[in-house]
Parts: sequence; structure tokens; C-alpha cells
Amino acid sequence: MKKTILHIALLTSCLCGVGVRQVKAQQTAAQVFRAAGTPQNPKVTVNWTRYYDYDGLTEICAKLAKAYPDLVKLETIGDSYEGRRIWALTISDFTTGDPERKPAMYIDGNIHSNEIQGSEFALYTAWYLVENFQDNKFIQELLQQKTFYILPIINPDARHNFMHQPNTAQASRSGMIPLDDDGDGLVDEDVPDDLNKDGHITFMRRKSSNGRYVVDPQNPLRLIPAKPDQPGEYELLGYEGLDNDSDGLMNEDPPGYYDPSRDWGWNWQPNYIQPGAYKYPFSVPENRSVKDFVLRHPNIAGAQNYHHNGGMALNAQGAEDQNTFTREDNQVYDLLTRNAQQVIPGYTYSVVYKDLNSAFGGELDWFHGARGIFTFSNELMSPFLQLDRKVASGEEREAEQQELNKMLLLTDAFVEWKPFDHPTLGKIEIGGFKKNFPRAHPGFLLEEDAHRNMAFTVYQAYQLPQLVIQEVNTRKLSNGLTEVTATVANNRILPTHSSQDLKHRIERPDYISLRDSTVVSGMVLESAGANRGKEQKLNPARLEIPNVPGMGSVKVRWIVSATKPNLLVEVDSRKGGVVSQRF
Repeated sequence: MKKTILHIALLTSCLCGVGVRQVKAQQTAAQVFRAAGTPQNPKVTVNWTRYYDYDGLTEICAKLAKAYPDLVKLETIGDSYEGRRIWALTISDFTTGDPERKPAMYIDGNIHSNEIQGSEFALYTAWYLVENFQDNKFIQELLQQKTFYILPIINPDARHNFMHQPNTAQASRSGMIPLDDDGDGLVDEDVPDDLNKDGHITFMRRKSSNGRYVVDPQNPLRLIPAKPDQPGEYELLGYEGLDNDSDGLMNEDPPGYYDPSRDWGWNWQPNYIQPGAYKYPFSVPENRSVKDFVLRHPNIAGAQNYHHNGGMALNAQGAEDQNTFTREDNQVYDLLTRNAQQVIPGYTYSVVYKDLNSAFGGELDWFHGARGIFTFSNELMSPFLQLDRKVASGEEREAEQQELNKMLLLTDAFVEWKPFDHPTLGKIEIGGFKKNFPRAHPGFLLEEDAHRNMAFTVYQAYQLPQLVIQEVNTRKLSNGLTEVTATVANNRILPTHSSQDLKHRIERPDYISLRDSTVVSGMVLESAGANRGKEQKLNPARLEIPNVPGMGSVKVRWIVSATKPNLLVEVDSRKGGVVSQRF
């Protein structure tokens, strides 16, 4: 028995020694068995099961740019209201051409203060692409052909405030511009407060014969409505807080109660029609910076905005009176969404005004309506990824959240009820969910959902226009003339111009040029098999093409005054990229 105890003591001592040495050492590539779909030995190591504040995300961005100078460019596109820089990452294979002359995918996150996971999702995409570039042929070809513009945090002040100041999961969605929301001439005087100084702002309740709630017999942490023949035991008093201005209200005057996602210059409405709208379109400085960035990059053909919770892929139809969608555009959205529903279990394809509520002045509406960009706004974390496929609401949804906290988080997301003497309410109890749940993903779901959404945006980028010059044929004519016919195809789902783009002439036409000074005539043929077309008399060497449809083609023809013309053909499209070929 003594020998056994001695052996155990010696083994424990040895293991402890090994453990100390392993903490100090770096694991080598030989010690790692690579899991499919993950980088083997990333240059920038990031734990994607946690959240990072503004400084933390800034550091990750800087490390990526330093580690991959041929794939990543980091720039600031403007400053927030409180002076924080708004970062933009350009991800592309810079050795294969100018990223601004490739079709581009735009991604952003964290427009709302308490919808923080969008930043991690956006930055995970940048990290995944560059860390897998060396070993993944698909990603190599994708970044050779396409560009990603990724803005992880477009509301940096609000992110900083949400993480570092007392807040709740339901904190104001706005930025940090101060507003007097209750009209008493004071700003920010009635905000939720951590009364018991436990590091969390949770709920207040108190026992009352007039209460409408009783303790759930299945879960003592939860209150449920009392039955009609059952006496109530508790009344809910809202979040922890005080009536600082003696107006009889608590928590009603938070910092800056406006909605940055109701500030965009498409179908914008004032606050009395659309609650949350600020002074005028793009009155929020962060949104103006994003708008200016998008206008400087007309190669953006697809976009993705990340929000928080619900498991929905929303398209750009915020209000029912918009006339921005045609059958052709809807077909593109439908094809893209099929992929989302496959790779993100439980996600549903939804239309804002049909499936949620009318929203005027939304970001995704501006992207599609004003810029003609095919845009999705994903509400993240499908209930399917939590406990089951059921999408619940109200009290039923709250019960599911309690079950998730109990069964998968082992009650870590909830602060148990504790007594507290409130200066005006008397003896109360304080407890409830922490601010990191349920709107924010639990850590174990964060990386999985980030990866699935990344895969969806990569698919969108893959389906951006891909133009190829299929063939060029010549035919000798009389009088030293030669007929040159070229066919240009688009091998992807997205057209070079959406119907909204064509309707409002948002972007210039595509150009198909024959680099030969002897061109005397040029025309766009009516169809691939037609032998007639519409002549372009002005500058016939550079033909203007309204659109190259998805999975379609166009045919053009020139007459040149040469028996051996220069057969260098170039296609130049804002959203379809630039390609040239000599025949």
C-alpha cells in the first residue's frame, strides 16, 4: 500500500513538472493532428470561443495585416463619435492584380451595441481565408479572382461601452451620441445600474400580494405567470436601477436612444414614422464613413451585414412599399439562400417587412436600393443550434433559454436571486441573466456559427460575376475588311448589374473593347445565335454592354480595316472585374 502511494506521488510530481514545461512550450506542427477545415499552423492564433473588445479586435486586425502583407491591407475609413478608428480589411491575393478591379464581397458587423458577435463572425472570415490560403486550392483561386472588404466593427463606441460599462443584454442598440430621451433636459441620468456591485446588471423582483408571478416548480430560477385561481407571489420591477431624477421612472433615459440601422439614405423616414431614426439620412458619423467607403468601391457586388439572434437570412426588403425587387433579382436571392439553408441548420430565408416588421432606412435596403448590391442581413444563432429545431417566442422562448442555461451552460449565464435593500423600493431580490446571454452566443456555439456563416459568405463571393472571353472568331470581308466576333460569358449566378442597378443606372455599363485602332464599326448582337445587332457609332472599339446576366453570355462584333487585326479583347466591368485575352 505504501509503495502504491509512493508511486502515485512520484507520478503526480512528474506530471506536474511536465505540465509546467508544456505551458511554457509551443506545440509543434508534428504534435497536432489536423482537423478537416481548419488551418494546420496559423500564424495568428485566435481563440474564437470568446469575445474581444475594440482594442482586442484592433490587435487581431493588425496581426493579420503584418503576417500576410500579400493578402491583407488594413486601413481606417473614419472615426467614431468618440474618436475610435473604424477599421477596414481588404482581403485578396495582391500578387494577381489590383483588388479594386476584382468583384468584391463586403462584410460588416456590430452596427448595434449589444449585437457583438457580428464582429467576431466578420473577422473570423478574414482570419480563415488568409490562414488557409497556402494549403487550400479553392481559397487560392477565390482570392486570385475576388476581393473581400471586411469591416468588423462599424459601431466601435457602442461595443466598448457595452463590454466595459454596466449594461444588460437588452442595452440600447444605438451608438454613443448623447440624447435626452425623456425630454427633461438631462441626458443619461436614468440608466440601469449595478446596485449590488456584483459585476452584473440583472432584474429586480419583490414579494407582493398583488404580484402576478410565482416561482416555476420545474426551475426555481424562473418566474412564471400565476394561474387565474392561484395567488401571485412576486412582481417584476425591471432592471436594476434608481429614479435619479425623481420623475417616478427608472432606466428610461439611456445614452443615445437612436437606431443606427434606421439612418441609411434609402426609403428613410423621420422618427415619428420610423422610431429610432436620427436627424436625417447618414446623420450618424459611423454610417457616413461606411457609406463613403462603399461609394469609393464600386466593385462591391455582394454584401453581408451581421446582426444577432433568430436564425434568419434577411434580404433587402425593409418596407412593403418598396419597388426595388424584380423576378430576376429574387431568383438570385433564392439561389443564394438555398446554400444558407444547407450550411446553417435552422436558418430561414425571410423578408423583413413580411416576417418581422416594416423597417425604413435600413442598411441592407440602402446597399440594394441605392447601390444595386445583392445584400443579406443575417440574424444569427438559430434555435436549432441550441436545443432543438423549434423556434419559440415570448414565455416559451424564455423557458428554452433557461433550459439551455441549465443543460448546456450549467447555469453559468444566470445570477441567482439575492436579497437587496433598495432605497425607494424597499426589500427586493436581484438576479437574472447576465449581459452575455441570451443575445450573445455562448462560447461553444460562437465558433461553429461563425464558421457556418463564413461558408455562406464565401459561397456568395464565389457566385459574384466571373467573366471569361469564351471565343473570338474572324471572317474576311471585301475591301481589306475583317469581321471580328467575340463571346463573353458570365459563369456565376450574379449578373454584372442587378435589376435595381439597371433601372436607376447606378453603375456605368460594362465595356468590351477590341484593342485595335483600325476598328470602323462595332455592334452588340441581339443574342448569341443572332446575326443582327445594334450598332454603336460613337467609339465603336469600346462597346457598352448594359449587363452580362448570371450564367449567361453576350456576343459583340467589330469590323476592322485590316486583314490581320490585333485580336486583344478586354472586358471591363465595375462589379464583374477586368479580364483581357489575346487570340
